[in-house]
Amino acid sequence: MPICCCFKKAQKGEDRMTPQGLFYKDLPHFINADGNYLFCRYWEPPTPPRALVMIVHSAGEHSGRYSEVVSLLLKHSLYVFAHDHVGHGQSEGEGMMVSHFGIYVRDTLQHIDMMKRSHPHLRIYLFSTSMGGLISLYVANERQNDIAGMIFIAPLVLMNPESATFTKMFCARLLKNFLPQVALGYMDPRSVSRDEEKVIDYIRDPLNYHGPVRVRFATEVLHALIKLEKILPTISTPMLILHGDADKLSDVRGSYIMYGKVASLDKTLKVYEHAAHQLHRELPSVTEEVFKVIDGWLEERLPPIEQ
Repeated sequence: MPICCCFKKAQKGEDRMTPQGLFYKDLPHFINADGNYLFCRYWEPPTPPRALVMIVHSAGEHSGRYSEVVSLLLKHSLYVFAHDHVGHGQSEGEGMMVSHFGIYVRDTLQHIDMMKRSHPHLRIYLFSTSMGGLISLYVANERQNDIAGMIFIAPLVLMNPESATFTKMFCARLLKNFLPQVALGYMDPRSVSRDEEKVIDYIRDPLNYHGPVRVRFATEVLHALIKLEKILPTISTPMLILHGDADKLSDVRGSYIMYGKVASLDKTLKVYEHAAHQLHRELPSVTEEVFKVIDGWLEERLPPIEQ
């Protein structure tokens, strides 16, 4: 199993604790521009790293849910890093709430800059799922030259109308400034995978957010999606897009739109029939095929291993 290693510990605020009651001084973390402590994870390969890969997790989950992905990346001698978004996992902040979607992007850029300073000669790749994909697109838009490539699983480019109904979105816009805490509904955990064991694991994970999706969060994501139309044509980063056509959270049509609009000359889209949202935690046959595709895509683009 990959080992999480500490990257930074703050000298001040040593009494600050995670939502789970652990001291941040004993955990890898960084402090964002708002003063929030964000929990981090780092996995260093046993051989000299060929590149850096940042995992950008989705809404409601955390950076610790990617062990299989990390194992795959480590086999390629990649230095993997991630953090829990504000309001997620072991980071500070109200559960799955954000005053502006740009905070997720800003924090991601801050973490990338930290790693660039420590490893200035290594290329940076992004691996993201769902809302993490939306964040990554904004990151690429701001730092085109910093990102060598991106791997997307079920990127959130278009909300699925089954989960984000017109009524819910209309209410969110109407109530944003008056009742931002109002609940719009809950995410169905059975929408993440067709593998029952993976669904149970998601439900039992105490670091996942199991509360309601609220007005403020929904409208911030919606606004980010609306602005995405102008951003996609500016992105020329190499990318691999993987999506299940039975995804009830991120509409697969969004991946087709994304593939058609980005300026990338090196781009691949692969859609899996009947597959659900989290392809990296789907039925074994699907996940095995997904990992083979990722494995091949990386090997064709990574710099050679140092001898």
